[in-house]
Amino acid sequence: MTTVIETQVQYNNTYMMSTTGDYMIQEDDWDRDLLLDPAWEKQQRKTFTAWCNSHLRKAGTQIENIEEDFRNGLKLMLLLEVISGERLPKPDKGKMRFHKIANVNKALDYISSKGVKLVSIGAEEIVDGNVKMTLGMIWTIILRFAIQDISVEETSAKEGLLLWCQRKTAPYRNVNVQNFHISWKDGLALCALIHRHRPDLIDYSKLRKDDPIGNLNTAFEVAEKYLDIPKMLDAEDIVNTPKPDEKAIMTYVSCFYHAFAGAEQAETAANRICKVLAVNQENERLMEEYEKLASELLEWIRRTIPWLENRVAEQTMRAMQQKLEDFRDYRRVHKPPRVQEKCQLEINFNTLQTKLRLSNRPAFMPSEGKMVSDIANAWKGLEQVEKGYEEWLLTEIRRLERLDHLAEKFKQKCSLHESWTTGKEHLLSQKDYETASLMEIRALMRKHEAFESDLAAHQDRVEQIAAIAQELNELDYHDAASVNTRCQGICDQWDNLGTLTQKRRDALERVEKLWETIDQLYLEFAKRAAPFNNWMDGAMEDLQDMFIVHSIEEIQSLITAHDQFKATLPEADKERIAVMGIQNEITKIAQTYGIKLVGVNPYTVLSPQDITNKWEAVKQLVPLRDQMLQEEVARQQANERLRRSFAAQANIIGPWIQTKMEEIGHVSVDITGSLEEQMNNLKQYEQNIINYKSNIDKLEGDHQLIQEALIFDNKHTNYTMEHIRVGWEQLLTTIARTINEVENQILTRDAKGISQEQLNEFRASFNHFDRKRNGMMDPDDFRACLISMGYDLGEVEFARIMTLVDPNNTGVVTFQAFIDFMTRETAETDTAEQVMASFKILASDKPYITVEELRRELPPLCKLKLGIENTPNRNA
Repeated sequence: MTTVIETQVQYNNTYMMSTTGDYMIQEDDWDRDLLLDPAWEKQQRKTFTAWCNSHLRKAGTQIENIEEDFRNGLKLMLLLEVISGERLPKPDKGKMRFHKIANVNKALDYISSKGVKLVSIGAEEIVDGNVKMTLGMIWTIILRFAIQDISVEETSAKEGLLLWCQRKTAPYRNVNVQNFHISWKDGLALCALIHRHRPDLIDYSKLRKDDPIGNLNTAFEVAEKYLDIPKMLDAEDIVNTPKPDEKAIMTYVSCFYHAFAGAEQAETAANRICKVLAVNQENERLMEEYEKLASELLEWIRRTIPWLENRVAEQTMRAMQQKLEDFRDYRRVHKPPRVQEKCQLEINFNTLQTKLRLSNRPAFMPSEGKMVSDIANAWKGLEQVEKGYEEWLLTEIRRLERLDHLAEKFKQKCSLHESWTTGKEHLLSQKDYETASLMEIRALMRKHEAFESDLAAHQDRVEQIAAIAQELNELDYHDAASVNTRCQGICDQWDNLGTLTQKRRDALERVEKLWETIDQLYLEFAKRAAPFNNWMDGAMEDLQDMFIVHSIEEIQSLITAHDQFKATLPEADKERIAVMGIQNEITKIAQTYGIKLVGVNPYTVLSPQDITNKWEAVKQLVPLRDQMLQEEVARQQANERLRRSFAAQANIIGPWIQTKMEEIGHVSVDITGSLEEQMNNLKQYEQNIINYKSNIDKLEGDHQLIQEALIFDNKHTNYTMEHIRVGWEQLLTTIARTINEVENQILTRDAKGISQEQLNEFRASFNHFDRKRNGMMDPDDFRACLISMGYDLGEVEFARIMTLVDPNNTGVVTFQAFIDFMTRETAETDTAEQVMASFKILASDKPYITVEELRRELPPLCKLKLGIENTPNRNA
């Protein structure tokens, strides 16, 4: 069996009441000079009688014979009081004819007072029981009080009622309402009207067009039982009459209109409530999502800041470099998703506030400590701590690098000094001079003088050792205790050597007068060999000295110093030849005078072979030093290339980011084109920015190479990686926020019903007073803008407006807030009064409405959206 598919059609429910004069002109087809058709008269008697009784029973009475029961005017006046809700003049109590005429005239005068023209209807005819006049009078009452107010799309009452019937029955098969007589004979139109509003009462799919009497009786019985519409027509009379009476049909159909008008109001109210509930649910979801995101982001910041504030330095370079690597992972891996979350949080907050404003709801106030400003302050604090942590890391790495260098240098100098001092205390403590000959005493004296010269030469090294130890202590070297112990031992030993040296000198000087002979050549050799040997020791120490540089200039300075040293080698070679010449002279004298040389030079432990060996060692160290310096030059040149590579990219990326920021700012204040075109431009900018990310990544790679090479400065650019990172994050945030602002403007425009031209006009006014061209006006500029647009503002009114456009008291008015204000008064929104009125309609005469009643009244789509289909029954 075919099932009727009912089409949902939205009609305009605003009806314009037609004037009584126009209605009477259209319906003035009651010819009181002609006899009624007998079939029509029968239908009118039955219909009009049932219609009157449907109202009179409210007063506890009814009529049996329409032309007889209204003759005394009493029930006629009562009928008018019931249907109008107004009191008529007090009726006459008498039973005489003139009493009846007076009562009927009171009724007719009341009808005339409502603007109804009673053509040829007099009280005498009603009192005399004239059927034609009585029916005409009742029809006039029906027109005035039951049909006249029916108007659809500014039509007359009859046309309006017909149009209403056509629209309600349009989706139904076998129904074609064109009039109020023939179109209703098969009963399907009446059944369709009932099914359209109460599909639970009739199974329209089981009705047949060839059963008109069954269809009509079904409609009559259902209407009387469930809709409180009395049976006003007879099915057989309608079917057997070629053309049923139009007035009887109109009277009966008008009862359906009034019965279902309340249902349509309830449907409108239910849809409004559905809309409000759905908006509230969505807003609640957005609020919960904001709270959740804000809590998670603040918790992450709370956990991260103590880690960044932990400035406990590690004792080794490897451990500090691991800390630096952990920090790089934080910047590359852990922080970027949080940047996106922060941006998304601001976007969600702006979208929620826009939706609340569009719904005339109070602005969303997050929980304490979770405002956008709170999150921004927390983020700012995080970035400050982050910057300080990175600076601390690099400082610590430099400190440890310096410490390692100084500690190695300290050990090297200590080893040289300790090697030199080995056995010196023992030698100084000997008393060999007590049994020595004159020559031996003189030899011992000269030997001691050579030692003193050597001791003085080593004073500089001891001072260097002490200075290095002090610097290691100042730089908080982790093994400072052992350094101090070793340094203190060297200093104590040095003081003891000085004391022993002075004692031995005193002893030798006491016996110096006893000795007269001394070998001058040995003494000459010793005196010149010792400083030269010390110079070679210093040269070897310098040639093997460790160095650390950070620039080409520093290594060039070392190369210059080394070149200057090499320039002194010829002069040193001359001194070597001179020293060796003394030894040659000794040998020559000994050979000349037959002197047998036994043992070594009594004045020094240095031999000619020692001098020769050390000189060869110095000559071998020179090219090794050259090689080390050239390798360092190559490393510094590589570092310089890294600096230039980084600078070349940074000097392009930095201005590019600034240019994009300025272009986005121009797009956001440009009033040419539609919002959709702005959105497309911004989306293109966003895609270009995303595509540019590979350049940032490459720069990050170069930056990592620079840090791994321990390069700490770059004179070729003013942009650091930190500048680029901050600029990039600001660019991503700005483009996302600007897109969100345009989306909110589109949302505002569509929801408020403003045109693109109006929005362009608002933007032109805003841009004119946006002095700083930053998308914001200060209060004075905003006041000037309002005055230019025709607002007459007092201080109190302006203060009230400022609370609307700047609820957080930031001191500026954004373009979105300006748009919201300009469209606030004209927006078509569901006010609180409308929502309360909707609830009152659904609740009828009760102060509450149950969920079951709300479920029955809400549309199916609304139930699905709200998820209340299976909600337990309880009072709402």
